[in-house]
Amino acid sequence: MVGSEGKSPYEIAVEQFNNAVEYLDIKAGIVDMLRKPKRELTVHFPVKMDDASVKIFTGYRVHHSTARGPTKGGIRYHPGVTLDEVKALAMWMTWKCAVVGIPYGGAKGGVICNPKEMSLHELENLTRRYATEISVIMSPGGDIPAPDVNTNPQIMAWIMDTYSMHKGYTVPAVVTGKPIQVGGSLGRTEATGRGVMFTVREALAHRDMPIEGATVVVQGFGNVGSIGAYLLQDIGCKIVGASDSRGGIYNPRGFDARDVKRFKSETGSVVGYPGTDSVTNEELLELECDVLVPSALEKVITSENADRIKAKIIAEGANGPTTPEADRILTDKGVFVIPDVLANAGGVTVSYFEWVQGLQFFFWSEQDINLRLQDIMVRAFQDVRTISEKKGVDMRIAAYILAIERVTEAVMTRGIYP
Repeated sequence: MVGSEGKSPYEIAVEQFNNAVEYLDIKAGIVDMLRKPKRELTVHFPVKMDDASVKIFTGYRVHHSTARGPTKGGIRYHPGVTLDEVKALAMWMTWKCAVVGIPYGGAKGGVICNPKEMSLHELENLTRRYATEISVIMSPGGDIPAPDVNTNPQIMAWIMDTYSMHKGYTVPAVVTGKPIQVGGSLGRTEATGRGVMFTVREALAHRDMPIEGATVVVQGFGNVGSIGAYLLQDIGCKIVGASDSRGGIYNPRGFDARDVKRFKSETGSVVGYPGTDSVTNEELLELECDVLVPSALEKVITSENADRIKAKIIAEGANGPTTPEADRILTDKGVFVIPDVLANAGGVTVSYFEWVQGLQFFFWSEQDINLRLQDIMVRAFQDVRTISEKKGVDMRIAAYILAIERVTEAVMTRGIYP
C-alpha cells in the first residue's frame, strides 16, 4: 500500500473524505458525487511581456460543490500549480465553508507562473487576461475568487476591475480580499490568523491548559503565521519558535512576535533575530511546546516525523500540513489536532462578510467583524468537538462528518435536477 506521503493532494483529500463517510449513512450516488468536482476549467492564454514577446500561460478554476451556495476559493500563482492540487483545495474549501456554516461551496484557482520573475505590469496583464478567461464561470452569485499563494489585494482589485469593465458598472462582490478603497473589508487581513487564535484558545480551555504562558511554535511566518502568533501573544501565550522558508529561530524564554514580524519585513527572514538560536524547519516542528501552528506548506507532518512531535495541540494554519498516516500517529499519542478546515476558516468567514457588504454596499466596523468572526469560530469549534466526543473520533474526522452532513442535506433537500 502506498503511503499518503506518496499520494497527490487530491488523493489525500479523497482519503480524508472516505475516512469520514464511514461514520455516515449516505446514499452511494451522493458519496460518488461529492468525491468529484462539479466542474473543472482549464485555460491557455497569451500574455504580452515587457520585452514585447508573447508567452502562453495555463490556468485553472475548479468548482467542487454548489449545493450550499456560490463557490468560494482563492487563486494562487505558482510554478508548481497543478490541476490535481487545485481540485484538492476546492474540495477542502467545500468542507471548510460547511464547517463554519457559511452558505458557500468550494472552489479554487491557479495559474502556472513564477510571479517573482515577473514585473508588476506583466502580472497585471496576466491577471486581467486570466480573469477574462474564467469570467464564463465567475460572478457575485456564482463564483467568488480571493487571494491565495502569491496573490494579494492588488491582484483582486485588477480582477474586480476587469469583470466590472465587461459589465459596464462596478461589481465589488465578484471577489474578496480587495483593498479597502475599492470595497474590501476591515479585518480581512488578520482574519485567518485571528481564527487560528480563537480555535487555539478554545482548545487550551478544552484540554484544561492555562492560556497564560502556553508555549507556541509557528512554522511559516507569513500572513497567517505572524498574525496568529502576535494575537496568541496578546492573550497571554509565549511564542518560543518561528520560521520561514529560509529557516527558523528558537528561544525557550520567548520573544516578541510583532518585533520578529518587523525584523522579517526589514531583513527578508526571521533568521538571525537577536537573542534566538537558529533551527531548521524540520527541527522546529519537533521543538518542546504546548501548541504547534504549521502555517507554511502541505504535507510537513508525516509518518516520518509525527512520533517526534512534542506539542500537545496542533492548529493547522496551512491547508493540508498533516498526512492521514501522521494523523493516526498523533491521535494515538493523544495530540489534539485542530484541522485546517476549522483552524484556518477565519479567512473565508470574513471573505463572506466582505461579499455580503459588497452586495449591500453597506460596510461594517472592524469591531463588528471581529465579534461576528469570534461567534462563528467558537460555535464551529464546539460543534466539531461535540461530534468528536460523541462518535469517539479525532477532530479532523469530526469536522468532515459535520461538513459532509451539511452538504449532503443541501443536496438531498434541493433534489437532483432534472
